[in-house]
Amino acid sequence: MDFSLPPDVDETRLNIRAFVDDHIIPVENDRSNYDVHENIREDVLAGLRDKARSQNLWALSMPKQRGGGGFGAVGMAACYEEMNRSIFGPMVFNAAAPDDGNMVVLNKVASEAQKDKWLQPIIDGKVRSSIVMTEPAPGAGSDPAGMMQTTAEKKGDKWVIHGRKWFITGAEGAGHFLLLARTSTEPRRELTTFMFHKDQPGWRILRRIPIMGPEEHGGHCEMEFDGLEIPDEDRLLDVGRGMKVVQTRLGTARLTHCMRWLGMAKRALEISGDYVAERDAFGSKLRDRESVQLLQGDAAMNIMIGRLLVMQAAWKLDQGEFAKSEVSAAKIHVADTLFQAIDTSIQLCGAKGYSKDTLLEWMYRYARQAKLVDGASEVHKMILARAFQDQGIDFWSWG
Repeated sequence: MDFSLPPDVDETRLNIRAFVDDHIIPVENDRSNYDVHENIREDVLAGLRDKARSQNLWALSMPKQRGGGGFGAVGMAACYEEMNRSIFGPMVFNAAAPDDGNMVVLNKVASEAQKDKWLQPIIDGKVRSSIVMTEPAPGAGSDPAGMMQTTAEKKGDKWVIHGRKWFITGAEGAGHFLLLARTSTEPRRELTTFMFHKDQPGWRILRRIPIMGPEEHGGHCEMEFDGLEIPDEDRLLDVGRGMKVVQTRLGTARLTHCMRWLGMAKRALEISGDYVAERDAFGSKLRDRESVQLLQGDAAMNIMIGRLLVMQAAWKLDQGEFAKSEVSAAKIHVADTLFQAIDTSIQLCGAKGYSKDTLLEWMYRYARQAKLVDGASEVHKMILARAFQDQGIDFWSWG
């Protein structure tokens, strides 16, 4: 198995690493560059985005003819990991959730006219986007097909939407929305996906939900739909194919989360590694103590395992496979590894790690969501169990 990167991917990866070190981390180190939600200020972000675009480090997942980098999943894995060595990195390179996942699915399933209207402005950085799927109980969560309450009713050449959604990432700052709603009670054909613009009437944001961690731009919002009208031309795929859209999006989106989380986990170990290399205790550097090395070694090993899982899944996606089990395995392991790497680094840095003098406490609060977003870890373990039950010993096939 050859894990060497194509020359153009490796060159881009190294350019991203240099960009992060030279341009983003200095911004990250100055707290005046943060907004009230602990993310990068919009005016500061705009300048960094212009620099990234000028160096051809922009929207790597998108086709070159639309202004992107034309990278497949393997190239994305290598580069996204480098981007998220800074907490601000993915936003700078237009590779952050939920935009990245929305761009990927629109590029795969939208018509050319829909791509011009809905996708291209996201690629260009003119608008941000959001996916509107999760609902308050008893509505859709991990089982959207079975529990979706939001409805879309066809009236003439338009669809009329009624319902409520919540924990919609980026909603407050988004211009383009991808919406999943019930259009039928027919099994496996219940849901349909639509696009709408923020200026269309018939919907509103009820609140920006306070969360434990630092927030993405646009927060996590609760939304109400009371007669939003969407033209049929803004429907994605056929009626009843909403889960196809979601599955197409989430396979890659779950893995891109893992790619970015590996970068953050590595950065956490970098921060604590610098500290233990300089800190003296009981006549030696902390880095020379066996107890410290055991913690570092375990976290470093789990990052290695995570990278292998991610690359295996990325390679399969590039071959046109769904890689469902591989993505689930990566999602479980990397979510746990992110939390472990940051927790380990706080322990190694002591009180300094627990303070706001380092980024570790920011990362720690952020990392808890990793076991929940895009499917809780328990759901992904069920996916793996079902695959094993179906395949038996062939679950571990080399094919």
